Amino acid sequence: MSYYQQRDWEIVDYHIYSLAGTGLSFRGPQPQSLDSQQYFVCLGAAQTFGCFCEQPYPKLLEKWLNLPVMNLGHGGAGPYFFLKHHGVFDYINQAKFAIIQVMSGRSESNALVSSEGVEQLTLNADGQYLGAGPAYQKILEEYELNYVKMIIAETRLNWVQHFQILLQHIKVPKILFWFSQRQPHYSESYENVYTLLGQFPHLVNTAMIEKIKPYCDAYVECISNRGMPQLLISRFTGEPIAINLAYQRQDLGDKTSFYNSYYFSPEMQRDAAMSLKSVCQQWGGDG
Repeated sequence: MSYYQQRDWEIVDYHIYSLAGTGLSFRGPQPQSLDSQQYFVCLGAAQTFGCFCEQPYPKLLEKWLNLPVMNLGHGGAGPYFFLKHHGVFDYINQAKFAIIQVMSGRSESNALVSSEGVEQLTLNADGQYLGAGPAYQKILEEYELNYVKMIIAETRLNWVQHFQILLQHIKVPKILFWFSQRQPHYSESYENVYTLLGQFPHLVNTAMIEKIKPYCDAYVECISNRGMPQLLISRFTGEPIAINLAYQRQDLGDKTSFYNSYYFSPEMQRDAAMSLKSVCQQWGGDG
C-alpha cells in the first residue's frame, strides 16, 4: 500500500509494513505478538485500511477491546483479492475472530474485463488497463443495454461465489460488516457509470448480501456520512492542504482537492467501531 503512503504522507503516516509469507504490504503497526488467539483481523478495502484517518475502526476497536488488531484492508480489494493471496489465511485463521467488510463488486472479472481482485481492470477487447469507473463507462457506451445487463448479472454472480469461498476459507468466528453511506438496497440505472455502480460497495445489493450472510456468525451494518466531505489537514503545519486523490492514476486525471469526498471520514470510522464493539466482545477483548 505504498501508493497511499506516498499520496497521503502530508496527512497521516500509515506505518506500512510487509506481511511475511504473503507478498503484500498492509497498514501498521503490525501486532507485536502473533500468538494464536491473541489478536483479531479486519479484512476489507480502503474503508478498512482507513485512508486519511489516523484511527480507522480496526484501531479504535483495538483500544476498546484491549486486543491487538491486524488491519488487512487493501485499496480496491474485492473478495477475489484475498483468495489470490493464500498466505493471508495463515494469519486470519490464527486470530481470535475476523471482521470481513462487504467489499465492492466492481473488482470482479466478467466476459468483458479481467481483474486481479482489485478495482483496476483490463479490457479483454484491447488490453487497456483502466479503473473500474472508466472501464464501465466504456462498456455502457459501446454495448447495447441488454448485453450490459447480462454483464452486470455475471459480475454479481462471480462476486457472490468468490465471497462465499472466502468466508468458507476463514475458520474463526466471522463478522460480516456492511459499512457504507447507503442502505444495501439500491436500484441501479444504466444512464451513466455512477447510477449503475452506485455508492460503495459498488454493484452490491440486498440479494447479494443475503447469499453470503449464512456463511458468517454475525452481521453488522453501519450506515453513516458523518464528517463528509472531510477537510484535509497537514499533520506538519495544521493547515488545510490540497491532495491529488488520483495520484499516479492517469485514467482518472487530476483530482486535486482540499476535501476528501470519497474515503470514509474519521467520524464515520468512529460510527463503524461503535456499531461493531458489542458484537466483537462476544469473541474477544475485555473492553
